[in-house]
Amino acid sequence: MIKKNFKFQSVRFCMLWIFSALVFNVFTGCKDDFEGEAYIADRAYDLEIPDDFPALAFDRDKNPVTVNGVALGKKLFYEGRLSRNNSISCGFCHIQENAFTHHGHPISHGIDNRLGIRNAPPIQNMAFLSNYTWDGVSHDLDERSLVPITTDFEMDSSMPEVVGKLNTDANYKKLFKAAFGDENITGERVLKAISQFMATMVSADSKYDRVLKGKTAFTAEENEGYQLFRNNCASCHSGALFTDESFRNTGMYYNAQYNDRGRYRVTLDWNDNMKFRVPSLKNVEYTAPYMHDGRFTTLEAVLNFYSDQVENQPNLDPLLKKDGHVGISMNAMEKQYIIAFLKTLSDQNFITNKAFAE
Repeated sequence: MIKKNFKFQSVRFCMLWIFSALVFNVFTGCKDDFEGEAYIADRAYDLEIPDDFPALAFDRDKNPVTVNGVALGKKLFYEGRLSRNNSISCGFCHIQENAFTHHGHPISHGIDNRLGIRNAPPIQNMAFLSNYTWDGVSHDLDERSLVPITTDFEMDSSMPEVVGKLNTDANYKKLFKAAFGDENITGERVLKAISQFMATMVSADSKYDRVLKGKTAFTAEENEGYQLFRNNCASCHSGALFTDESFRNTGMYYNAQYNDRGRYRVTLDWNDNMKFRVPSLKNVEYTAPYMHDGRFTTLEAVLNFYSDQVENQPNLDPLLKKDGHVGISMNAMEKQYIIAFLKTLSDQNFITNKAFAE
């Protein structure tokens, strides 16, 4: 009887040991090999498309957005090895709490503390836009990340160099297999994964968005600012994204320090001198400093410029010289109302969403 019980207990112990070992291997294996949801079978990512937003500009037929692709793209977005000396990631210049801008820097700082020539724009609702960067030189989100990776004053690397580094990492090989079906790491796949992640960065839960849905209401000041905004600003900052994506000369003086003439750099047409893409105003409260070169540190300074400092340049946008007046007529109180409205475009959930965090 004792031998029988001993045999039973021994078998039971062995079964428990094997089960524990399997559980340990599963969980530690997943932790070591993958991050987030990338260890599960891949599936389409449920991309949020707000009802009032324009149609997707992102081509999901060319680059299907999947759970594993997004997980890989997120890891790459915060990966320093995309830069020459492994110190600069996309997330270095695009900080979540500032709507993915480079807070406190008029222009972005890159590798070896090199200075660029422009203020880092926010990364939000990119899948619904057709043009990127201040001069609109980029039209394809799948290719957008190539510029910062290879530009000498940003990440100063190359796709062969990036691919070479990632190929030495067994975990990345598994992540690429989970996202693309095999372990082959290519420059094209690196860029596509990053753009899949950026396509998920949808900001549509500000107070303004909730007002549209009837979930809350503006204060008296916010409503006054909204009416002033519609009359003075909405011609350019239009639609659900608060940009018509046009290129306009708004009367900013040429800053010789950066030698940046905006759209002219792309077209070499002097009619495009000092024309810059109209930025989205979503989350504008978080994205200081402002303008293409970060010349203004506050929203008050921006409105003061439009009321009193616009230069009457030959190709100044006609909207800024109406009825013989250059700029936009606003008094101090009206400016405060407009700022009160602009702050309703702040999406706290977007800048704290863990799905976008490192």
